Amino acid sequence: MRRFRVLLAVMMAVGLGCAAAGMVAQQPVPPVPASAPAQAQAQTPGSATSSTEGSATSSAEDGAQSTTGESPEVAQAEAAIVKEDWKTAAATLEPWLQAHPKDGRALFDAGYVADQQNRNEAAEGFYRRAEKANPNSFQTHLMLGMLLARESKLNQARPELLEATTLDAGSGGDALKARAWRALARMDAPGPENAGNAAEASRDLLQALKLSPETEEDTLLAAQIAESAGQTQAAEAAYRRLLVKNPKSEAGNAGLAHLLLKQKKYGEAETLLRTALAADPENPALSAQLALALANQGKPEAVPLLKKLHAAHPENRAIAQMLADLLAQTGDAAGADALDVELLKNDPANPDLLVTHGQNLIQQMKYGEAYAAFEKATQADPGNGDAWSGLAFAAMRLGRPQVTLHALTERSKLLPEGAGTYFLWAQAYDMLHQARQAAVYYRHFLDAAGGRFPDQEGQARQRLALLQKK
Repeated sequence: MRRFRVLLAVMMAVGLGCAAAGMVAQQPVPPVPASAPAQAQAQTPGSATSSTEGSATSSAEDGAQSTTGESPEVAQAEAAIVKEDWKTAAATLEPWLQAHPKDGRALFDAGYVADQQNRNEAAEGFYRRAEKANPNSFQTHLMLGMLLARESKLNQARPELLEATTLDAGSGGDALKARAWRALARMDAPGPENAGNAAEASRDLLQALKLSPETEEDTLLAAQIAESAGQTQAAEAAYRRLLVKNPKSEAGNAGLAHLLLKQKKYGEAETLLRTALAADPENPALSAQLALALANQGKPEAVPLLKKLHAAHPENRAIAQMLADLLAQTGDAAGADALDVELLKNDPANPDLLVTHGQNLIQQMKYGEAYAAFEKATQADPGNGDAWSGLAFAAMRLGRPQVTLHALTERSKLLPEGAGTYFLWAQAYDMLHQARQAAVYYRHFLDAAGGRFPDQEGQARQRLALLQKK
């Protein structure tokens, strides 16, 4: 049978940050320019994540110190940085660094400019040169660590960030030191593509909270860490604490709903999501979660809600898969299969899609097409037990008992036997006139069925009686 796919896939595909989905841990920390003029600290753009993080910049003596003293060229470049005029800053720094290649302050500025222009390789190079010029620069270690973390070079990012936590943060003080701890917490937190270390992430976050007040992002991260560690009550408490402060928090509502759905508290999740959607009615992630809550309660509203969502986001594969699953569950095999066929156009060898396609074709009694779909699924993924199950059934319907026996043999290596497979074994052997084996499996089927399949049980008893006469 089909699975109603995990909502997490939808939220990730839609591109919404959600702590419960592990997204917070993957978010890059905005960079902090270290070397802009001191008088422009509070105005330097693109730096602070929140007002609690302190000044966005620090003076030259707080960052990577110039080995040659402040120069007009570097001052001009930093003035351009304040204005976010990256081209002017880069053009000014280039000739200066050619003449003064070990100027730590200018190297840091050049790294920051490249960082802002998303020239990651160049930024890393400048930061490393700045770090070599001044190994005790807090800002350089912090920025290099965050850059490496954004590039998923976690093994390289960690020592940089840890080193930053041991250095003097200058006039930024505790607020900037807290940024380093927060970056470590995000990096350590478990996520969709990162096993992480929940205990380490909690310790990192605690260090940050010792240095600066808790932010909304901190609360979301704490909830995600607690959930990943199996601390459901702590995670729920964190989400609810956030929603008391900010009832309209999209990530807070989505995170708490995700947690409630995992606990199968579908009614409570529905109430929460309806309230959240009243304030943000077109939110796709919340709508998808509501559809999941409704579907698990058997409420018919789920289908039109997902159809509307699919119409608004026809390119979103996760939403299309959810709708296809729900249509199949509600008996609309043709409607579900139309969506599967579209999905297969872009991913023709996807074994899960091929299996659900085959299952829908079985429901429509299109056994030949189903056979082809299941056969292709077994070729794409020989370890897919559902594919072998489907192939065994379709082959039996097409009168190919040898294929059924082969498929059942492969399936038995992956999944336990049940009443359905026992019946297929018996039918296949019976069709091949192998009476002894057929009788064995008819008996296995009757033992496993326990009165749940009266028609098939009657057939099995009739065949057993005939086989015993022979």
